[in-house]
Amino acid sequence: MKTIQFSRACALGLAIALASASLSAAEAPVPLPGQSRDAFIDGLMQRMTLEEKIGQLRLVSVGADHPKPVLQEEIRAGITGAVFNTVTRPGIRVLQDEAMKSRLKIPLFFAYDVVHGHRTVFPIGLGLAASWDMEAIAQSARVSAIEASADGLNLTFSPTVDIARDPRWGRVSEGFGEDTWLTSRIAGVVVRAYQGEGLDRPGTIMAGVKHFALYGAGEGGRDYNTVDMSPQRMFQDYLPPYRAAADAGAGSVMVSLNSINGVPASANKWLLQDLLRQQWGYKGLTLSDHGAVKELIQHGVAGSEREAVKLAIKAGVDMNMNDDLYRNHLPELVKAGEVSESDIDRACREVLVAKYEMGLFHDPYRYLQGRDPVDTDAEDRLHREVAREVARKGMVLLKNQGDVLPLKRQGTIAVIGPLADSKRDVMGSWSAAGKAKQAVSVLQGMQNAIGDRAQLIYAKGANVTDDPEILAYLNEYNPDVVVGPRSPQAMLVEAVEAAKQADVVVAVVGESQGMAHEASSKTNLRIATSQVEMLKALKATGKPLVMVLMNGRPMDLRWESENMDAVLETWFSGTEGGNAIADVLFGDYNPSGKLPMSFPRSVGQVPIYYNHLNTGRPFDHQNPNKYTSRYFDAANGPLYPFGFGLSYTGFSVSDVTLSADKIGKDDTLTAKVTVKNTGKRAGETVVQLYVQDVAASISRPVKELKNYRKIMLKPGESKDVEFMLREQDLRFYDSNLRYASEPGDFKVYIGLDSQDVKEGKFTLL
Repeated sequence: MKTIQFSRACALGLAIALASASLSAAEAPVPLPGQSRDAFIDGLMQRMTLEEKIGQLRLVSVGADHPKPVLQEEIRAGITGAVFNTVTRPGIRVLQDEAMKSRLKIPLFFAYDVVHGHRTVFPIGLGLAASWDMEAIAQSARVSAIEASADGLNLTFSPTVDIARDPRWGRVSEGFGEDTWLTSRIAGVVVRAYQGEGLDRPGTIMAGVKHFALYGAGEGGRDYNTVDMSPQRMFQDYLPPYRAAADAGAGSVMVSLNSINGVPASANKWLLQDLLRQQWGYKGLTLSDHGAVKELIQHGVAGSEREAVKLAIKAGVDMNMNDDLYRNHLPELVKAGEVSESDIDRACREVLVAKYEMGLFHDPYRYLQGRDPVDTDAEDRLHREVAREVARKGMVLLKNQGDVLPLKRQGTIAVIGPLADSKRDVMGSWSAAGKAKQAVSVLQGMQNAIGDRAQLIYAKGANVTDDPEILAYLNEYNPDVVVGPRSPQAMLVEAVEAAKQADVVVAVVGESQGMAHEASSKTNLRIATSQVEMLKALKATGKPLVMVLMNGRPMDLRWESENMDAVLETWFSGTEGGNAIADVLFGDYNPSGKLPMSFPRSVGQVPIYYNHLNTGRPFDHQNPNKYTSRYFDAANGPLYPFGFGLSYTGFSVSDVTLSADKIGKDDTLTAKVTVKNTGKRAGETVVQLYVQDVAASISRPVKELKNYRKIMLKPGESKDVEFMLREQDLRFYDSNLRYASEPGDFKVYIGLDSQDVKEGKFTLL
């Protein structure tokens, strides 16, 4: 170990000495007037040594592996391309200053996990998707880009567009759910919102779509696990969102940690070159995930670090995140002829192109203009109004028996639960530079909403969990879950006493943010026993009981659905979460969110998703039969289906009217329904269009989302909602991976969720 450290220090010292010796002879690379991007980069690369080119392929974090003084020396030596996990302007400026002292003065770019907000935290991915509101989602991404770029950041590892149909996986919270069409649309919206009309414009940040590819399909819902999938399912269901992000111009792609049909993504030439580069025509930058190149050894496809580096660079991984494997092994691999210098040049060019597109060659400090804020965490740097508006749009009303909601601002309201007064948990995981002290808890939001018009009583009631092993796991790196000194029994007694004094009880329960995170896969989808016991005790008081659910995945809510008077799904709703939740609870905002993932009845149904293939013996809910595809020990189908969500008003949907019963390949079909607000409140709803290909060359899903409209209706108001269907909407990948439609019969379904639909039929000639 000492010899290795000494050798590294000697090599670094030599590199710095060589760089210093020729520093005066080098000028900062600045594009000349009228010079093309490619000509500029060609000229720069001709001046670069092999070591400097390889240095550009290093994406490193400031921390234990790269202490700041060592990293500064490496940057001055010209052997670092980019840095992540530095999120303040002074910290970024210091490192960019070091780059300007290097021989060629090639600027760094700075990256961070801006997943659902930067300083202002927005709802998690599932919460954004549940809004079914593309403008709201775009707003959240635009604000994220403005705030992140104002801190000097240039690239975000986002959006996460992995299709996920297994709620056991902790990272379902980051993505946009189970549906290919909806996730693909959101992917394009977010990329364009981040990048604007050009990355050289103010308030923009480069998108880094992830995790390429199929990361959400790991076996058993376990993070980092194997994916084995047919080409048809891959192309039809899982790849389109990545393609949509690429087509929208995503500047970078993060390569996933999983293997695909036996080949890890980071060593997968078919994935990164044949598919991404050649078939899709992608021109951007590829980044490894954290430590992924070294993990090729554990995957069993590389016998050494040297071999792992060879596989990754030749497969097409441009930048290696965090470790020093590229720097340590690429020079010798090139010298031995096992990696060509053209492989290095290709990867280096992609890095330099990204920096050019960011405008960093024109001005390395472009993202650091103006004075630094006196207080980095100043309140006036937040965008609270937008955060509150977006958060409430994604909340889903799952139950409202007896119209217990909205609450009245009168009497006594008990607010109980381990998440009720948590500012950290309301933000969710991957909350970037957000500060818990600036977040609004549910308790605080409700107090803000009622002022002095009602009395609010608070009791914690229970811990998020009392399981010591789970607590130890969740707190292994950070104290994410705080358990107080009071006994569970004492907290429960206090909660029951509070409930007895109240006219209505609001129980805020679910998961801590650390339970819905990377490395947070689980086998039990129930709310923790400590909280369920509290809910049972509150139910026994006989008081109206409203459950506010905070969570990052679909959960098994069978008992809660039967026993709660109302259930409001709020996900992790961000900085303004408490105020937004209060807006919905008190009726200042009528909920309109719809589920982007099916909620199973139990973990035994997983994976469960609405657009499954049929079988030769499909289960018929109307006429159940033993010898069909079903479970005998539980009801079949989800507890809450994809697209489901209630309102404080009611809506009716008419039968489907089609403009024709037969169309040719160049024709357009119009499908129409009339939607009416049958209640006493104005409200929004999402009208959803699904299509089924009845008989094709391969089995097709029972229905697939193809479009939707979000409409606002006043009480008693009706509106005709029309959808256009073309031949292109009916295409799919056949057994030979040809993307085309096939003549035949189709069903059209229109409704307010994936199950409650009206049906029409037509034929494609």
